[in-house]
Amino acid sequence: MHLKKINEKLARALEEAGLTEPTELQKETWSTIKSGVDCVFLADSTLGKTTTIVINVIQRLDKPFEESPRALIMVQDKAKVLEMMELFKKYGNYNNLRVYGVYEQGDIDYDKNQISLGIDVLIGTPVRLNEMFSTAGFDVNRLKMFIVDDAEDLLKVRMEPKIARISNSITKTQRLFFTDVITDRVEILADKIMVEPLFFEFDDQEDEDYDDEEEDDNIQE
Repeated sequence: MHLKKINEKLARALEEAGLTEPTELQKETWSTIKSGVDCVFLADSTLGKTTTIVINVIQRLDKPFEESPRALIMVQDKAKVLEMMELFKKYGNYNNLRVYGVYEQGDIDYDKNQISLGIDVLIGTPVRLNEMFSTAGFDVNRLKMFIVDDAEDLLKVRMEPKIARISNSITKTQRLFFTDVITDRVEILADKIMVEPLFFEFDDQEDEDYDDEEEDDNIQE
């Protein structure tokens, strides 16, 4: 994929997966996300939001390091957790990041034990992540990225307190929201937990043909 200073191992995995050209979202946000600033991205699923999250996390973390998670990703439900884990496996097979997912249907004690063995990326639902962080005492000071996917859907079901609770426990990290719609709730929460967030808006018109092709390959969200 043609992105500035992309990790060689990541580029190789993307090429093998048939992902050679970035969508507008992936191209225009690459340098901004790498800079570490807080951002809110308005873009629908046809632009590959999930892929954008995954490749940026792989680029940022690069390789396994110590035991505490360095990227925390909140998603809506079990299906989204599993989908994102599959993309990390697909695009991160040469970087070997340790990725783990948690959701309400899982065994919380088993999850805690697995995480204690050491992970780089933790993906989960707001409810399960709050349960785990409130009882297990995970070290969040190593977090480089705190990402909320489908933010508008999570806020529709009143997940603001759970998102804010975990965010407030992190002293310093990059915070990113991805959303289909920027609602008042999204703006209010972003202003509350982010530092001078930047807002970006994308549409799918320029990438219509590209998205149709990528959906056939099952690499878009």
